[in-house]
Amino acid sequence: MYDYDLLVVGSANADLVIGVERRPGAGETVLGTDLAVHPGGKGANQAVAAARLGARTALLARVGDDDYGRLLLDSQRAAGVDTVGVLVGGAPTGVALITVDPSGDNSIVVSPGANGRLAPGDVRAAASLFHASRVVSTQLEIPLETVVEVVRSLAPDSRFVLNPSPPRPLPAEVLAACDPLIVNEHEAKVILGDACVSERPEDWARILLAKGPRSVVVTLGAEGALVASGAGVFRVPSVKVDAVDTTGAGDAFTAALAWRLGTGESLAEAAAYAARVGAAAVTKAGAQASYPTAAEAEAL
Repeated sequence: MYDYDLLVVGSANADLVIGVERRPGAGETVLGTDLAVHPGGKGANQAVAAARLGARTALLARVGDDDYGRLLLDSQRAAGVDTVGVLVGGAPTGVALITVDPSGDNSIVVSPGANGRLAPGDVRAAASLFHASRVVSTQLEIPLETVVEVVRSLAPDSRFVLNPSPPRPLPAEVLAACDPLIVNEHEAKVILGDACVSERPEDWARILLAKGPRSVVVTLGAEGALVASGAGVFRVPSVKVDAVDTTGAGDAFTAALAWRLGTGESLAEAAAYAARVGAAAVTKAGAQASYPTAAEAEAL
């Protein structure tokens, strides 16, 4: 019996958000809205998204001993996330600088801070969390060597989900553990590198699958997603909504998919549910504040 449906290992940032009419060019200054500060970071976002949906969730992360760190811890606890694995100190809390344009699209620059100090030793010290978790999800806003240690620490029957963001080449050991590897269009092209010989997402999914993951999901924004496994490549439709802010929507998608896979759903079923969760998330401003409950997701 698992104590947790999902263990998220990853980043926790304070999101500093400014709305802009358009993004500045090189050497240009533009005026924006008042600064808004939200709890964020891909790891923290995924943990909150899963917990709000009803998953028993734990977070393994590192924050600074500062106001941003306390903001992040408060947000996790308010959502029902178990923060026993959140380490405090070693560096300032990570910060993400985010601009959002009128269409809801965003650009993000991240200062890793304490996230960069989440070390392989921290993963080994949290062995009990791994053995208590049905699914483990992570990203690349923490050191790659820490992600490798996550793979080596998985319980025999648990499932590993990776969103390689920000994207970089991945060791074969990590790719082989992914079930699924979840990428958007940009991440797919970076990981494929010279192997990206097509503009068709279906081809990206097949080539990525051939690189070693047990399954692959390619998210396509308003166009839905593709799921690829030994059973073939299938398209999952999107839910049409009016987008307000896309910040953190991919994290909501990943969390929802990881949780539903742990309940026994097929990859296509879990991706269809995750698409509804992601769609609900873009209808509100912010990342964690926009994440739906299970009832709100089902209403879509």
